[in-house]
Amino acid sequence: MRNNLLSLPSYKFTPTPTLTPTRICFFSLQTLKLRRAPPPPPPPLPHNRVQTKAMEVGGLDSKGRKFKNAEEMWREQTGDPSKKCDWYKHGVGYWEGVEASVNGVLGGFAQVNEPDIEGSEAFLNTLLSERFPNSDHFAALDCGSGIGRVTKNLLIRYFNEVDLLEPVSHFLDAARENLGHTSSDMHKATNFFCMPLQEFTPDAGRYDVMWVQWCIGHLTDDDFVSFFNRAKAGLKPGGFFVLKENIARTGFVLDNEDRSITRSDSYFRELFQKCGLHIYQSKDQKGLPEELFAVKMYALTTDSPKRVHRTRSKVKANMPRIIK
Repeated sequence: MRNNLLSLPSYKFTPTPTLTPTRICFFSLQTLKLRRAPPPPPPPLPHNRVQTKAMEVGGLDSKGRKFKNAEEMWREQTGDPSKKCDWYKHGVGYWEGVEASVNGVLGGFAQVNEPDIEGSEAFLNTLLSERFPNSDHFAALDCGSGIGRVTKNLLIRYFNEVDLLEPVSHFLDAARENLGHTSSDMHKATNFFCMPLQEFTPDAGRYDVMWVQWCIGHLTDDDFVSFFNRAKAGLKPGGFFVLKENIARTGFVLDNEDRSITRSDSYFRELFQKCGLHIYQSKDQKGLPEELFAVKMYALTTDSPKRVHRTRSKVKANMPRIIK
């Protein structure tokens, strides 16, 4: 479902054509692999109509083990400092063993690249025309940038400066090389940060857009909230986050191999509330293989959505009545 909360003049942003090489730097975060979705869970047993919070709903791991709720899973996986350290160490360690290629960062589904970029571009075009109709200078942060796939194919064509955040060093090396042929003085990769998401704090007021794709699943719920609370200060007035992620049908799915979690839409919405973020728009990604998880895009803002105040119509009250 797509929610349009503002109605602003239409303005289409045209991407910059072929760009010439220039000197670049980089920024970092974790790249999350695409995963095959598990079979749908059995229908729930009849129950009363008391609404259950998404984090209280059960989940399972990639081996089929069931958890009563997210708290039970997190307590087992990251319940003390040593376990939490291992969680992040194993996560980065997994990606350090992955080839620095499109096929590698997409978990063997290189064919997903084209529909992914097309869906992201359509979503971004709408957001830029509504949020920045008159701006002529943009800066973006590519979180979980990997080899620079999203920056190269999308962000650098729309933003004057793109910073990349990625903790896996050989991915960043590949990104530097990949972006060296697609940058110009007007559209360039500016900073490369080799740092995990949970440790990053942006410069205040630097970014119009922070793009977070296929990486937030590596963060615990507490670090998810901490990251966005820190990152909000890095947005310019009117700036926003785009979160693009795999979506579980219900509850959550824990990947034991790369130490990441796929959350449901309801789970994400609860976390957004904890972060003080509002959904400006959301959209489902189309054109991906059916055996994969569904993917959803969220545009998140720090400002509350504008609401239309309606007054009760007086027409009905003043309508003539039949005298009996």
